[in-house]
Amino acid sequence: MELRLLRYFLAVAQEESISAAAEYLHLTQPTLSRQMIALEEELGKPLFIRGKRRISLTQDGMRLRKRANEILELADKTQAEFRNTEETVAGDVYIGAGETDAMRLIARTSGILQQQYPDLRFHIFSGDRVDVVEHLEKGLIDFALLVGEVDSKKYDTLLLPVRDSWSVLMPKDHPLAKQEAIRPQDLWDQPLTLSRQMRDGSPLLNWMGKPLSQLHVVSTHNLIYNASLMVEEGFSLAVTLDKLINTTGESRLCYRPLEPRLEVELHLVWKKHQVMSKAVEAFLNQFQKDLQVSADE
Repeated sequence: MELRLLRYFLAVAQEESISAAAEYLHLTQPTLSRQMIALEEELGKPLFIRGKRRISLTQDGMRLRKRANEILELADKTQAEFRNTEETVAGDVYIGAGETDAMRLIARTSGILQQQYPDLRFHIFSGDRVDVVEHLEKGLIDFALLVGEVDSKKYDTLLLPVRDSWSVLMPKDHPLAKQEAIRPQDLWDQPLTLSRQMRDGSPLLNWMGKPLSQLHVVSTHNLIYNASLMVEEGFSLAVTLDKLINTTGESRLCYRPLEPRLEVELHLVWKKHQVMSKAVEAFLNQFQKDLQVSADE
């Protein structure tokens, strides 16, 4: 299977039209149509549902779209690494992260390096732990910024000198906002929004003192911003890490910490025995220096 065909396939999936995709790719419509038929024959599966006005993907087509994106991302990343000479610090650094205020540390190091090496580019992938680790395992990112414990047998890790704290995000006019801190029993009967990864046995559920099935969970989320809008509309309270939503000024929301306090460690991780490009090495070296400066202050 040629990379070129995968790029053609993604263009058709994006445009939902052979003619529109052909125009985008600077191909004739019959040529692109033949290429897509050949791809379906090669895979032995129909990839498209061909309607009168638009084309949609079959289940197999949706699966191929996911794989094609991953394959092309990795191919582009590999080509970029080999284009740069050994003497040149240039190219791309790919970092995946869950939502955490510790991204400021990544940003500071990136800013320092970009001033030194203007041809250095940084690509940030945001997602929850499941998404970020999947990208790391597939080689689509160089580093992952992870919240909580990590497998040190599988990854090389740097423990960051900061921690995040679990808190409850709520409207400022909510009755619980009058309290300085939130106890487990305060949440037992409240409509809650939790991370989609939340499982019994996790530190937060242990703090709650009740299994997930006995809590009033009305929604789950993977990233907090959209969930915060539901909180703002009075739909639920969100139990989340602090400092992710700006609650200053005219914001209608506020955070209240948990009592007893519940904190989580933060780690920058990368795959063991990973072969690093000059760009990736430069980031790691600078990040380690910056962490040492922070520890000495």
